[in-house]
Amino acid sequence: MPEKPLRPATIAVTAGRPKAEPDAPLNVPITMASTYVAGGDTEYGRYGNPTWTAFEEALGGLEGGRCLSFASGLAAVATVFDLVGQGQTVVAPRHSYNGTIMQLADLESRGRITARLVDVTDTDAFVAACEDASLVWLESPTNPALEIADIPTIRAAAHEAGAYVAVDNTFATPLAQRPLEMDVDLVVHSATKYIAGHSDALMGAIITRDDELFGVLKNRRDLIGAVPGTLEAYLALRGLRTMHLRVERAEVNAKELVRRLEEHPAIDEVRYPGFGGIVAIVLGQGAMAADLLTRKTSLWVHCTSLGGVESTFERRRRWNSEASSIPDALVRMSVGIEDVDDLWDDLRTALDDLV
Repeated sequence: MPEKPLRPATIAVTAGRPKAEPDAPLNVPITMASTYVAGGDTEYGRYGNPTWTAFEEALGGLEGGRCLSFASGLAAVATVFDLVGQGQTVVAPRHSYNGTIMQLADLESRGRITARLVDVTDTDAFVAACEDASLVWLESPTNPALEIADIPTIRAAAHEAGAYVAVDNTFATPLAQRPLEMDVDLVVHSATKYIAGHSDALMGAIITRDDELFGVLKNRRDLIGAVPGTLEAYLALRGLRTMHLRVERAEVNAKELVRRLEEHPAIDEVRYPGFGGIVAIVLGQGAMAADLLTRKTSLWVHCTSLGGVESTFERRRRWNSEASSIPDALVRMSVGIEDVDDLWDDLRTALDDLV
């Protein structure tokens, strides 16, 4: 009789651990090695590390595929884009993560690819754009607009065109969405965010069920050298162990804050996909009011990252490279795990000053 599959919370806690033997450590130790004795499968620190392997087993188990870890989320993104041949087309949401958009723009400016940015909420237009694509890149929810893509429909169109489909699952996490179960080819994470979860480790990851594709990606990682630090892998795995608890609390807080934010007169629009800890608000008095909000709080921290235990926010259009279709007064909020009433008191006091 087959074993019953483990649920995500159990996988997060148990995957990637050493074999349970007398006096064995519960956690995989940090292996600080750049060189290994010849004759095995590793031989050199750019090709593998036991601490990376433990992290990769855990995240791969959560996403339902084989995982490769990278030095950062953007290193993982760049490795996926490296699959695209000279002059071929990449289709992506117009409101993708800023770093992703900048990579696409750089590749296009050098004649490497053609980048086609489409409104992902217009499924018909997105499907039509896939017709001659080599790679279809998706985010759902998008960053920072929090739009939801019809992944199964777009995936089907992309595969019919012979394109790979990659999904950046950083916002949703494998707790809310497992794109490989929708038959996409690749899942990408900025493990810096919810997976590590404590704003102290820079890492990325790619997960796939395709063994041939896994081999190609690993070869690219080996050649380019975009490998994670051993300490970072250890910290990311330690963070992953409690991701389900952190995301659950952040989501509870986010839903309650959304309810209260929707009633505040300083806010024109609240965007929330219905899950997770990321919220976006649009201030009624424009960009200056949004900038003022990010300077008036004491608990909410103004910074550009997200997914940590602490609550953070920023006005995204302060970056010149952010899409012009993102409202000037949009503030992206990463809700943390603090007491929701303390978070609201801090936020409401700042918002009240803007009315």
